[in-house]
Amino acid sequence: MNDECALPRDPAVTPAEPPSPEPRGCLYALSQPPLMLFLTFIAFLLLIGALHDLLLL
Repeated sequence: MNDECALPRDPAVTPAEPPSPEPRGCLYALSQPPLMLFLTFIAFLLLIGALHDLLLL
């Protein structure tokens, strides 16, 4: 899962490269496919509701 937060089991073994110094922010979270699919679905529901109110379908 989130391997960068996990501690190595053997203290003698160190990772090949250090973790990135910059933290991950909102843009990283928004790039996740499940979140984008959920937000797209919510936006679609809002669009359908707005069109229904405007056009009285």
